[in-house]
Amino acid sequence: MFLKLSIVALLSLACLANPNARLQPTPEEKRLEEAGGFFQGDMRFPPGRNGITNTNQRWTNKIVYYDISPSFTGPEKNYIIGAINAIQAASCVRFERRSNQNNYVYVTRENSGCWSYVGMIGGRQDLNLQANGCVYHGTAVHEFLHALGFHHQQSASSRDNYVSIEWGNVQSGTEHNFDKYSSSQVTDFGFGYDYESIMHYDQYAFSKNGGRTITTHNAAYQNVIGNRNDLSHFDIQKLRAMYNC
Repeated sequence: MFLKLSIVALLSLACLANPNARLQPTPEEKRLEEAGGFFQGDMRFPPGRNGITNTNQRWTNKIVYYDISPSFTGPEKNYIIGAINAIQAASCVRFERRSNQNNYVYVTRENSGCWSYVGMIGGRQDLNLQANGCVYHGTAVHEFLHALGFHHQQSASSRDNYVSIEWGNVQSGTEHNFDKYSSSQVTDFGFGYDYESIMHYDQYAFSKNGGRTITTHNAAYQNVIGNRNDLSHFDIQKLRAMYNC
């Protein structure tokens, strides 16, 4: 509880410093996670990679080396660093600025949406946060969790026990974004399905008509899915389990 309150307090101070700051994107800006045209909108894979059960995709010694494009403004960099600090505060994963390391994340600012490679792929791997719509705390945390090795929550093999996909509302040609993985590819580390996860799609993802594409079986969570505020309790537990914290 103290950890969660500490993170919230830090984010509150950021908002006080900039009264116009927002910690999460608007519903329209969330669509930028779909804009990259990659697998499930914002995930990239090199050939031959599997899901988060592949330990070769985890960062060596729990350290993620990174660098940030100089094209970001000072306030934008603060959001990125804030996302990194939230992940560090919640886990044993450490982020260090790159000097000459071969494997590292390079945060770019291209006009191509919000996206990341999944897990450590070797060499430089880009993580993109488009300036207008992606540079928010929750969006940056979401993309960094992809880089750490996490897939979207609704890709879980148990997905159909918790949500229904409204296929009639899904944009033609984007149905693959709702594919499920087998339990041999992704795991929940024993913590179960998490409606509150920062890795869950929102209810209108890839909608062709403004209608829901995801309906939760527990109606209390219908307006909860798509959280881009901060890590959920189980996001933290799964991250710690993945990296043996």
